[in-house]
Amino acid sequence: MSLRQYEYALAVAAEGSVTAAAESLRVAQPSVSQQIRGLERELGVQLFARTPTGLVPTVVGRAFLREAEVAVNASRRARATARAGADDLAGELVVAVQLGFGTRQLPSALGALRRRYPRLEVTVFEEPSSAELERLGRRGTIDLALMAECAQTPDDAHHLGEEEFVVVLAEGDPRLAAGRVELADLAGEPWVRFDRDSALDAVLQVVLRNHEPATAARVSQTATAVRWAAEGLGVTLVPASAVPGGYEHLVRPLAPLVSQPVIAVVRQRPGPAETALLDLLRQETFAAVA
Repeated sequence: MSLRQYEYALAVAAEGSVTAAAESLRVAQPSVSQQIRGLERELGVQLFARTPTGLVPTVVGRAFLREAEVAVNASRRARATARAGADDLAGELVVAVQLGFGTRQLPSALGALRRRYPRLEVTVFEEPSSAELERLGRRGTIDLALMAECAQTPDDAHHLGEEEFVVVLAEGDPRLAAGRVELADLAGEPWVRFDRDSALDAVLQVVLRNHEPATAARVSQTATAVRWAAEGLGVTLVPASAVPGGYEHLVRPLAPLVSQPVIAVVRQRPGPAETALLDLLRQETFAAVA
């Protein structure tokens, strides 16, 4: 078995067909088919089943693909480490960020990383759930996670600072005249909330622990929550750095202050890319807005 076969099998699983996998890999379709057949022959099992909607992994195939993903990620990291020179870091860095946290700081740090190592490829995805981020970290799927401190936070997490939460009000709301909004004044408001398993919704429930928040709507993105709150659908609570441009005049800090510790979790035995990004994140400002 070879890592190339692992990569081809993962591509087929992701795309649902040999043709689409070949296109994504930029190789000829017969090459992918041949590698998959050879892999199945060597393993003595069927990895994929043909269905009306395309190729799907079998039960055995799913178990194999989980391990193949770990092996491929480890190989990529090993290549990146081996090729790291004075200013010649190459390879792939996979970063997961918890929805709403580090919205301003992470792009700044990644920009500096890209300028330092232009050959480094960075993949970033958002994940709202702390539990899912912790699971992905255990599997070795991600190299660095940027997230809020939670019950699943490992002992070796790196504390970066505090992210202040702010309330977003509608245009014309009289409370905009105040420097801060009293938390008690928001207890009876309808809220634009986030997915039930997200860290952002958990913060709101803690903040209003004596009052069940009335739900006007649920959304999956912080920018959507801010826009809907601005239109008067309900108030919303978001990290200060997640407020998109053009809506700053509708944002007010809370009294008492609401904040959440922000941490970075780096994979075991980090390589030079993860170490460099962590150093750059430490230089960013994670703090209350004042």
